[in-house]
Amino acid sequence: MYTLLEARKLIEKHIQAYSLPDTPEELYEPVKYILSLGGKRIRPALVLLACDLFSDGVESALVPAIAIEIFHNFTLLHDDIMDKSAMRRGHPTVHIKYSENVAILSGDVMSILASRLMNQSPGVVLHKVQDIFTRTAMEVCEGQQYDMNFEGLLTVAEDEYLKMIELKTAVLIAASLKIGAILGGASEKDADDLYEFGRNLGMAFQLQDDLLDTYGEQEVIGKRLGTDIVDNKKTYLMIQALGQASTDQKEELKGWLTSKDFDSDEKISAIISIFDALKIKEITETRIRDFYTRALSNLDHLNRPDERKTELYNFASFLMNRNK
Repeated sequence: MYTLLEARKLIEKHIQAYSLPDTPEELYEPVKYILSLGGKRIRPALVLLACDLFSDGVESALVPAIAIEIFHNFTLLHDDIMDKSAMRRGHPTVHIKYSENVAILSGDVMSILASRLMNQSPGVVLHKVQDIFTRTAMEVCEGQQYDMNFEGLLTVAEDEYLKMIELKTAVLIAASLKIGAILGGASEKDADDLYEFGRNLGMAFQLQDDLLDTYGEQEVIGKRLGTDIVDNKKTYLMIQALGQASTDQKEELKGWLTSKDFDSDEKISAIISIFDALKIKEITETRIRDFYTRALSNLDHLNRPDERKTELYNFASFLMNRNK
């Protein structure tokens, strides 16, 4: 059986060996660039671990796993354009290094490449795998649209926000596990149970991202802290703060959210001060643990021997103890 580290190394090896067309260089060079920036390779590693859970080999899952990673990086590339982000993994984003038009087109071709690679799944499960992949791709786009919609709203309900992060983040983690399970020969029930494990873990993962953007270590994360605050993102932290705030605190928060003339450092400092007063960090950590506990329960009920599930338990622990 593969360990998480071994699965990630195998994915990295195959990404480096993946041959992209050489021309036009302006189209494919940005694709090579973003894939070269590394990352955790979590989603494709999950495809392999899920396949390995039900099979003695992961060969059938390697190409679909690369498809998942290329699709994930496509979403990051386009998100960076929409969010006007300057840095990704400590390096200039694609639209900054090249140009916005080039980044858009390179992202487009990445989504097509991902679908093309997913189509190389074994014929006996191709329809199932492609259906999960295309449905998930649509859901990720829906989640991004909701996220953009929220930027123009002063308040967002907690359940609306949780639905948005489910679509934008959690479903791709869940689908990675389900696709891997199907490629490994899992039953429909086992594949569905793994999907729920991934969905709940993905919710915890995104809430932790929200937390790290405000309370992480800038040198470790590789980008400026507080970008969500500056961009008026309705993160779980902001939603909880608006719900818990006193009248004066709520007015101050709304003032920062509506002001178009502000010093970004001052805005970050002022809003974090309100977060601290309302113990928003602790509230968010409690919600993260809630989803994490649900994910472990899903894994507990998966119809596989405990020793076969060890790496997925390790993976869940890895996610919950990360600092970037």
